[in-house]
Amino acid sequence: MKFPLYLLLLIFCCTFSQNYAQSTYGLSGTVINAKSNETLIGVNVLIPSQNTGVVTNEYGFYAIKLTPGIYEVVVSYLGYQTVTKTIKIEEDTNLNFELQESSENLEEVVINSNNNRLNIKSPEMSVNKLSIKTIKKLPAIFGEVDVIKSLLLLPGVSNAGEGSSGFNVRGGAVDQNLILLDEATIFNSSHLFGFFSVFNPDAIKDLKLYKGGIPAKYGGRVSSVLDIYQRDGNSKEFKAQGGIGVISSRLLAEGPIVKDKGSFLVGGRSSYAHLFLKLTDNPNSAYFYDLNAKLSYKLSDKDKLLFSGYFGRDVFNINDNFKNNYGNSVFNLRWNHLFSDEIFTNLSLIYSDYYYGLTLNFVGFNWDSGIKNLNIKYDFNHYLNETFKLKYGTHNTYYDFNPGEIEPVDEDSGINYFKLDEKYAIENATYLAVEHKIANNFTAEYGLRFSNFFRLGQDKLNEYANNEAVIYNPEFDIYQEAEPINQRSYSKSEIIKTYSNLEPRLALAYSFNRDQSVKASYNRMAQYLHLISNTSSPTPLDVWAPSGPFIKPQILDQYAVGYFQNFSNGNYTLETEAFYKNIKNRIDYVDGANLIANNNIETVILNGKSRAYGLEIMAKKNEGRLTGWLSYTLSKAEQKTPGRTPEESGINNGDWYAAGYDKTHDISLTLSYDLATKWQLNSNFIFQTGLPATFPTGQYNYRNITVPIFSDRNSNRLPAYHRLDISATYTPKPQSKDFKSSWNFGIYNLYDRQNTYSLNFARNSDNGMNEATRLSLFGIIPSVTYNFSF
Repeated sequence: MKFPLYLLLLIFCCTFSQNYAQSTYGLSGTVINAKSNETLIGVNVLIPSQNTGVVTNEYGFYAIKLTPGIYEVVVSYLGYQTVTKTIKIEEDTNLNFELQESSENLEEVVINSNNNRLNIKSPEMSVNKLSIKTIKKLPAIFGEVDVIKSLLLLPGVSNAGEGSSGFNVRGGAVDQNLILLDEATIFNSSHLFGFFSVFNPDAIKDLKLYKGGIPAKYGGRVSSVLDIYQRDGNSKEFKAQGGIGVISSRLLAEGPIVKDKGSFLVGGRSSYAHLFLKLTDNPNSAYFYDLNAKLSYKLSDKDKLLFSGYFGRDVFNINDNFKNNYGNSVFNLRWNHLFSDEIFTNLSLIYSDYYYGLTLNFVGFNWDSGIKNLNIKYDFNHYLNETFKLKYGTHNTYYDFNPGEIEPVDEDSGINYFKLDEKYAIENATYLAVEHKIANNFTAEYGLRFSNFFRLGQDKLNEYANNEAVIYNPEFDIYQEAEPINQRSYSKSEIIKTYSNLEPRLALAYSFNRDQSVKASYNRMAQYLHLISNTSSPTPLDVWAPSGPFIKPQILDQYAVGYFQNFSNGNYTLETEAFYKNIKNRIDYVDGANLIANNNIETVILNGKSRAYGLEIMAKKNEGRLTGWLSYTLSKAEQKTPGRTPEESGINNGDWYAAGYDKTHDISLTLSYDLATKWQLNSNFIFQTGLPATFPTGQYNYRNITVPIFSDRNSNRLPAYHRLDISATYTPKPQSKDFKSSWNFGIYNLYDRQNTYSLNFARNSDNGMNEATRLSLFGIIPSVTYNFSF
C-alpha cells in the first residue's frame, strides 16, 4: 500500500514541477525572534499585491512560489513588530526575517496568534491556539499557571471533575486524546492526580489543540490532538527566568552553545509542600518534580539538529506503608533538512516511557507497570506553488506494554512473584495531505492516511469456545468470564492479529468577503490503544492495552460545520461550530468487572459504540484595555453496548446512556483588564452541568442485609459545577533592563463554592439509616507567586 501512495506523490510532484518550474521561482526562509534567534511558529508571510500568503511551520520555515517581478513582503505576528520588505524575484531566493518583540502588551491576550483575516480563508477549523503569554495571565491554582486547565476555558473542552487527570474533548474520553511534547507521546499529562500538569509554562513555545478537521499527519487517537512545542533556547545570550510560589517553584536557564549557531534550554520544577509536613512530625509526603531540556545546533543553512527531553516523577509516601512513584520520560532527536527551496523535511527518532510503581509494605509487595514506545518519523513539506502544497511522510512505532508485575518486598512477606503477560505491537502509518487554493475565496485541505497495526505474540494467549471471552447467563441476566479451552504461546516476532484502516480527511473553507466565511470538515481516525479504566478520570494505576484478537480498534467518523466572522477590523471575532462524531468499538465493561491485575482483561469487556454531538460558540474581544472571550458548549455524549445476539440484554439493557464525562452545558468567561502600567487584573468564571452518576432508587432486605436498587447507568447527575477565579499581576516600574520581576496574587474559587467531587451512599452505623455523603476537594484557595527573569 505504501508504494502506490508514494508513486501518486511522485506523479503529483513531477506534473506540477514541470508546469511551474520555468514560470515561477521559490521564496523561502525562516522567521526568528531577533533577541533570541528562536524560530517562530505560525507567522504570516504575506504578498499583498498577489492576495496570497503562507504561515511558517513548526520549525519557523516558510516557502512560496512567485513569478518574476518586484514584490512587497509583509511579515506579521501578534506580539511582534510587523516587517515590510521590498524584494525582486529573478531566481530562487532565500530570505530570513528577524522580528522584534513589540512594546505594546494589549494584544497579548489574543488566543489565536494567526492573523484573523487569514484564518477566515484557511480551511483549518476546530482548532484552538493559546499563546503562553495568555496562559500566564489566567488565574492559577496553587500559584502556578497550568496548560491543561487553560484548555478547559475553550469551547468543547472539559474535564472529569475538579482535581481530575486529563481532559475531555467533544464528548471523548481522556485516553482518546493524543498529547505530543516535541512530537513525543505523553501518556499521563498530570502531576498530583490532576492538580498540576506536566508542562512547564516557561519552556513552552507554542501549543495547538485539534478538536476536529485533524490533518492526515496525525493519527492514533479518535478525539483530539494536543501538539506542544518547547522553546529552542536563546543562541545570542544567557537568560534565566522562574517563579517562587507557595508550594512549588520553577527555574529555567537558556543560552548559546555557539553564538548564533547553537543553544541550550534547561528548566526544572518541584513542589515542596511535604517539607512543611515534616516540621509537624508528619511522615507523609506528596510531591512532584520534572526536568525539561532542549539542545539546538545549526549545522549549515540547510541542516539543523535538535534534541528534546522531558523527565517527570510524582512521589507519594504515606507512613512508609504506601509508596507511589510514577511519571513520563521522553526524548526526541530531530534532523531538519532543506532539500531545496521547495522541500523541507524532518526526521525524528522518539522514545517515550510511562512508568508506574507502587509499594505496599503493609501487604508486602511491589507493583510495577507501564508502556514504552520507540517511534521513527519522516515528514516532508513540499511547496509546489502558491495554490498547491503537499505534506507527506511515514510514522513507525514499536510498543512494549507491561500490564503489571508483583514482586515480594522480602522473603517473609508471603507474596509470590507474579507477572501479567507483556504485550507487544507495531503501528505504521503513511500519509499524504494537500493544501489547495481552488479559488480566491475557496480553499481546501484534503488527504489520506493509511495505518496498520500488528499485534505481536506473547507468552500465553487464551483461546475460548466460539471465540467468545465473555459469556451471557440468561438465567440471571448477567455476563460472566469464560473459561479458556486452550492456551498458546507465541514469540515476540510472530503476528497474531493485523488491522488496517484508510483514514480520509477533508476540510473546506468558503469566504463571502474579508470578514465572513463558512467551513466544513470530515475526518476518519483509528485508535489501536485502549486505556483500561472504569472511572471517568483515569488514575495512574490504569493500564494501556493494545488491540488484538478480542479488542478491536476504535474507529471515528466526525463531521463539523462552522461560521466565522470578524467585526470592527478584527477587534472582535465570532466562531460557531456544530459537530457530530460516531465511534465504533468503544470498550464497555460488564457489571462487576475486575480490572486491576486482571491477566485476562478480555473476559470483562464488550465492544460497544459511542456518539457525541453539539454546538460550540466563542466570542472574543481581541484589542483594548479589556480583552477576553466567552465560550459556550451545548453537547451530548452517549455510549451503547447492545447484546451480541437478540437473546442478550447487553449493558444497560442495550440502551444509550450518558458517558461518564457528558456535560450538557459548559460556559466559560475569561477577562483581562490593564488597570494601569503596573497592574493587570484577570478573572475567569466557569459553569458546567454536573457529571452523570448512578444513584440508588430503592432497597430491599434479604436475610437482614439491606440491598440497594440502582437506577439505570448514569441516569442521574451530580450538582452543577461553578466557580470564579481572580488574579492581579503587579509589575514594578521602572524595570531594569537586565532584571525583570512581577508579583501574581490569585484567589481560586473566590466565593468558596463547595463543588461536589463525588456522592457516596452508605448506611450510617449510628442510626442505621442510609445516607449520602458528599466529597468536595477545594474551597477558596489564595496564592502568591514571585516571577523573575534576567
